[in-house]
Amino acid sequence: MKIGLTYTGGEEKHNNYVRWLKGEDDIEIVRLSAEEKNFESLKDCDALVLSGGVDIHPKFYGNPKMDYVGAPEQFNEARDEFEIAAYHFAVENEKPVLGICRGMQLINVIHNGTLVQNHEDDDVGRDHVGNPDKSHEVAIEKDSLLHEITGEENAVVNSAHHQAIARLGSGLVVNAKSDGEVVEGIELAEPTGKPFMLAVQWHPERMFSFNLENTAASKAIRDRFIDEIKRLK
Repeated sequence: MKIGLTYTGGEEKHNNYVRWLKGEDDIEIVRLSAEEKNFESLKDCDALVLSGGVDIHPKFYGNPKMDYVGAPEQFNEARDEFEIAAYHFAVENEKPVLGICRGMQLINVIHNGTLVQNHEDDDVGRDHVGNPDKSHEVAIEKDSLLHEITGEENAVVNSAHHQAIARLGSGLVVNAKSDGEVVEGIELAEPTGKPFMLAVQWHPERMFSFNLENTAASKAIRDRFIDEIKRLK
């Protein structure tokens, strides 16, 4: 089994994803990035994980403002374009997709949604922006795929983001929210006949820092993703 994992931009963070995805299984993790120019490697992968990282360039969600509070010194448009193409390729070739943090925001943007550029200075931001991560509760929609996977209506997750979904993208549905109505997860509104797609705002790959690695919000998501890959092999 091979899983394509987009490079988050740092070795330690990348290795957290690798450790979490592999678990005790015989899984090869293929690092994908615009810098390595290895898009072709995705063709040999069984699934795609869109990782966290630098803010998406505002032009991809139709916002001309680039000097907002918290904006990176330099955007990475090459990464945005690479991962947008990777998502389309995965969907078109029926490969399961999992989006984490920035990955969730990117999927929303691909579906013509928009983003809150910064909530660092409001009450929501104080619960979500963090280095190290913060922890908080999320409420999970009962009839959602996420609820089916976790079996929970509420979960404690970690958080480290200053952006969030504003307008939801076409063909998507929200499956979890936290206080302040921050979108914490999305999935396909009409999943029948389409490849598995789930995306969350938190970081299940590093919930070990809160001793939450074996909770449904981390372990069950990973296990279901792996099961979906096996089902197609």
